[in-house]
Order: sequence, then C-alpha cells, then structure tokens
Amino acid sequence: MQFNHAIEAVVDKMRQAAGCYHRLVLVVGLAGAGKTCVLESVSKRLAVPLVNVNLELSRQMLELPAAQRDSRARRLLESCVENRGDSADAVLLDNTELLFDAGLRQDPLRLLQGLSRNKTVVSAWTGAFEGDALLYAALGHPERCRYANEGFLAVNLQAGGQAQ
Repeated sequence: MQFNHAIEAVVDKMRQAAGCYHRLVLVVGLAGAGKTCVLESVSKRLAVPLVNVNLELSRQMLELPAAQRDSRARRLLESCVENRGDSADAVLLDNTELLFDAGLRQDPLRLLQGLSRNKTVVSAWTGAFEGDALLYAALGHPERCRYANEGFLAVNLQAGGQAQ
C-alpha cells in the first residue's frame, strides 16, 4: 500500500514526541495528499481516537453567541480532545481548518502545542514547508500563516501519501 511509509513515519514521530516538551506531530500536506487516510490508518493500528475538529468544534460553537466563540475556542477544543481521548495517551486531529478561521483570532500552532503538553497530539496540517518555514494557505489567502520549524515534529506528505 502506498501509505505504509507515511503511516510508519507518523508512528515513529509519535514515539519520538514522547520525550519532547510539546508532544506535537504535524502531518503536513496539501489538500488531497492523503492526510486523512494516514490518520485513519494510524488510529486503527494504535487504537488512538481520531477527532474531526471542524465537526466537533462547530457543534459546540453553534450553542454560543458569535461574540463569545473566540474567547472560548481554546476550552472548546480541549473539551473535544478530552471527550474523545480522555484515557488515551495520544489523540489524532483531522479537518483542522476551523482553527485558522480569522474570526476565532487564534494562533493554531500555539493552540495545538498547548494541547500537546499532556498527551501526544497528531494533527493534520493543510500546508507545506518552504525552506525552514511551515506554511498554511496560499500567498494572499486571509488565513495564511507562516511559522518557524520548531516546537513540533512533522511528517511531510506529498501527493498520494508519500512521506518525505
């Protein structure tokens, strides 16, 4: 299977993350690179919960007035993770685009790093590396973010699920 190398790379990074301050592993790739397939396979293989962040977080936010969503986003995400992975030492996060919504006024990478202090967090990241920088979204996109390549481990997926 073409995703075997990527799955092994994620499992290996999860082991490495156990000794890090931030136990965060990002599965980085553009749309269609196979992030969801890799995360689903890792979830099945290791019996680790997989959370659809967009779905779970938006369900919780529906009950809140729009003006309160940004101030409660961190706690709501923590709740999503705890409810799905309370007893697990790790959790997988997919469909994380809502974290980048400008209206929530969050720093997605810092948010994920905060979650990863108490358990290993493996998160999909729709983007790419440019030199030593981690990118989210295309140039000119209102949600574009650029981060230094630090405070996380990464598996860089190419189209078709090939890990780099």
